[in-house]
Amino acid sequence: MSAPPPLQIREANAHLAAVHRRAAELEARLDAAERTVRTQAERLARHDQQLRAALDELGRAKDREIAALQEQLLTSEATVQSLQAAVCQRDKLIRQLQPRAELLQDICRRRPPLAGLMATLAEAERLGPLPASVPSHPLPGGPSSHLANSTGEEEDRDHLQPAVFGTTV
Repeated sequence: MSAPPPLQIREANAHLAAVHRRAAELEARLDAAERTVRTQAERLARHDQQLRAALDELGRAKDREIAALQEQLLTSEATVQSLQAAVCQRDKLIRQLQPRAELLQDICRRRPPLAGLMATLAEAERLGPLPASVPSHPLPGGPSSHLANSTGEEEDRDHLQPAVFGTTV
């Protein structure tokens, strides 16, 4: 076998040098890409860690809020029970006071006629007893000059006492 010609050796060496440069270039790009991927992976890992920490904090905040809302719910339920008990007591009191209220309403309805009766009794009291000069026996068929309470027993008596008007109120 014979040795290759020098031109072919030069071309082969040039080709090998070009392949070697290309391989070095590709290795450099690969190293740069690996560094970029490593940097991005580290950045993503930090970001993932931050997101996990934020998610954990959100979970704790949610748990705190749930606990506060449960406490508020218990307080509200206690308040509702207290108010319901107060309503029941007031309803009971209303039922107890209802007959008295009806009695007071009845008294208020009867007050004007009672006031008129009291005014009439006061007028009669102001007039006073009959003078002694008025005959003690009424005329037959005429109006009576004496006022008396009649129970039937007094009809036997000849003497009737005149009524004296007064109020005890």
